[in-house]
Amino acid sequence: MNQTPDVPVLAVDDIHKKYASGTYALRGVSMRVRPGSVHGLLGSNGAGKSTLIKIVCGAQSSTSGRLEWNGSEVDWSTPSHALEAGLAAVHQHTPLVDTLTVLDNVFLGARDGARWDVGARREELTALCDRIGYHLDGDELVSELSVGGRQMVAIIQALAKEPKVLLLDEPTAALSSHERDVLFAVVRRLREQGTSFVYVSHFLDEVMALTDHLTVLRDGLVVLDCPTDETDTETLVTAVVGERLARIEDSAPAADRPVGDVLLDVRDLASSAGFGPVSLQVRAGEVVGIAGLLGSGRSELLQAIFGADPRAKGAVSVAGSRPVGNTPKKRIRAGLALVPEDRNRQGLLPEWEIWRNESLPYLGAVSWRGLVPRLSAERRTADRSVRDLAIKTGSIDTQVNQLSGGNAQKVVFGKWLYGSAKVLLLDEPTAGVDVGAKADILQLVRQQAADGRGVLLVTSELEELRSVCDRVLVLRRGQLVAELVSAETDLHQITAHASGLQVQPVGQG
Repeated sequence: MNQTPDVPVLAVDDIHKKYASGTYALRGVSMRVRPGSVHGLLGSNGAGKSTLIKIVCGAQSSTSGRLEWNGSEVDWSTPSHALEAGLAAVHQHTPLVDTLTVLDNVFLGARDGARWDVGARREELTALCDRIGYHLDGDELVSELSVGGRQMVAIIQALAKEPKVLLLDEPTAALSSHERDVLFAVVRRLREQGTSFVYVSHFLDEVMALTDHLTVLRDGLVVLDCPTDETDTETLVTAVVGERLARIEDSAPAADRPVGDVLLDVRDLASSAGFGPVSLQVRAGEVVGIAGLLGSGRSELLQAIFGADPRAKGAVSVAGSRPVGNTPKKRIRAGLALVPEDRNRQGLLPEWEIWRNESLPYLGAVSWRGLVPRLSAERRTADRSVRDLAIKTGSIDTQVNQLSGGNAQKVVFGKWLYGSAKVLLLDEPTAGVDVGAKADILQLVRQQAADGRGVLLVTSELEELRSVCDRVLVLRRGQLVAELVSAETDLHQITAHASGLQVQPVGQG
């Protein structure tokens, strides 16, 4: 069916959603997605984005309101109905099958008895990869891929269905800069060919650069709806988070914090995982950042310091101790804590309640004689965590997989805050969370340093390194190549060191 630009390919009209608990998730939301456009959908955690996405995709029904597809009202009762009409979605945590290959995942559901032609599917996968400029090995197991690789499989899986509208929910949260560029090029190319996109992202610079129109939700209401070129970043941030602008630079400089004794001492740590030898120290009250490009060994270094890499060689000491044995259990007992990059696979048990997740690292300490868990103690700790970290939830009995990304990340933090952790190892702690939650998490990082802990922070957001860290260590190809004082360093210097470019002294032309 041909579609004129005046008729939206997808229209959301006065959608309300009230849950049985009495909670209002959406209060009269309207949105128009034009043919051949990229429509940005933004909002803080809890703003109503996820509910709206589920309704649009047919995974959930609305309380009232209507959906229109190419000018006609539709009532998709399942996601398959929406997919048959031409709306495909790539969700932030796409349920790929780890035990299957890339080829099987891309064409999941396409197998039809004897008509499954492996050779034809391989050719189709190659054509899809050629089309977007990102190549995958069809025989590789999905379980062996990086987080970014898994996300690219999900995107190719959606494109294989040739959708008229493609909904991308936080598509770049786990992508490298190269993968991000590939995705942007694909979006722009398909837009020119008439495909429409609903683009959900917390990265405002991406939204401003890529979209044609913006809809911002806050507390279930539309607070901004306009062409992208008619707004600016400051207006957008204010719309997303309200008057509480998430301006990291407004808070106290990291350099004002006093530092104390060495809490983490890493000596000649190396691993075949791709780094080393590396030596570094983190002091009490100090936030030390690690900068580096994808593949520099940042995450691998944190995993090894935590004791999760049995191949690692070298010495790790905590608070003046003798070198600690190379297992997570021994390193936790010594005072190390890790907030991993992939919180859902490495940091949480998503189907468990908040209170059971919070007590996992120190279960023995809240158990009778270290054997029988004391429910009352576990729940008190969880209540305290929800209160102290402002986790948005109706109850500590809520399963973690029901929380927004930012609130789930706070649960990961909460696991470590009330035990004996002396040093926090943080790997991309703000990845995939909205502007407001990012400000909360970075403030939490500062507070941990102010309370006397040491923090070792890996982040791809260079502004975070400058605003939160006392020192920045630059890792390139597994080697530390520079140590920079954060307050005296600009982003160009960090990037130049990380990419191997020669840094030219200021003032020389």
